[in-house]
Amino acid sequence: MDSATQKINHRMFPKVSVLTTVYNREKYLEDCIKSVLNSTYQNWEMIIVDDQSHDRSVEIAQNYAQIDKRIKVFINEVNLGDYPNRNKAASLAKGQYLKYLDADDIIYPNGLEIMVDSMDSFPSAALGISQKVVEDVKPYPFLLSPKESYYREFVMRGVMGAPPTNTIIRKDIFEALGGFTGERYVGDTEFWFRIAQQHDILKIVPDLVFWREHENQEYKKGMVTNSYLVNNYRIVMQMLGSDLCPLEENERRLAINKYNHRLSRDLIRLLINQKSIIKVNQIRKSCNRSWLEVLKSAF
Repeated sequence: MDSATQKINHRMFPKVSVLTTVYNREKYLEDCIKSVLNSTYQNWEMIIVDDQSHDRSVEIAQNYAQIDKRIKVFINEVNLGDYPNRNKAASLAKGQYLKYLDADDIIYPNGLEIMVDSMDSFPSAALGISQKVVEDVKPYPFLLSPKESYYREFVMRGVMGAPPTNTIIRKDIFEALGGFTGERYVGDTEFWFRIAQQHDILKIVPDLVFWREHENQEYKKGMVTNSYLVNNYRIVMQMLGSDLCPLEENERRLAINKYNHRLSRDLIRLLINQKSIIKVNQIRKSCNRSWLEVLKSAF
């Protein structure tokens, strides 16, 4: 293939699609876009999908789209919400890999290069996660089989609790599994669980992105209302009860017991700290646990 053809393919077929969904993020969006422009890896497209923002987000995005044609801006006719908008962005992507980069986050200059190279080196990996956890005791990158991922996630201290900004996904797997279901607050983690049921997960070098914490995050809202606790527990029980769960039966029972113990401790902690039996009772009922089961599992 001559150099002219390579350049044409480079423009027409980006290796990785950076997906940035936006809703009122004028405060952070410019830094997000600049971080992609400053990447050492350059075979990318950046798809920005605005979800009916009321601030200058669209103006900022369009200004950068005029500077670099790899940046493409789309504006939803109606507000879709978090996960439906992520699916919309993925549907517009041309890359082999999907790299979510939330509008309030940034990726470090070598982030795209390391993520793409790592996924290329392990073609069986469906999802790459750039996040360090205690159990990562061998050099990155390394593969986890479905059973290994599930055991570490549900029996040990977790391996799939990363937000979308910390991940890179094979587009064909994303499409085959139908993308995000839209489960509020935990839709990303739920999707990682579904991927890991049948596919290898790749642990990638950590600290490739900067995940910004602020009060307007959906995650923060879920933590304040305790909705995150309820939704996460329900999703975990669904995954452990699924016929696709790759754990052995004794491992599955152990994982269920551990999560019931964790829920019980959380409920007792909330009761002590917030002194609201009504709120705790609502959470308990939403998780379909009796007070007797809570007390038995807590100790």
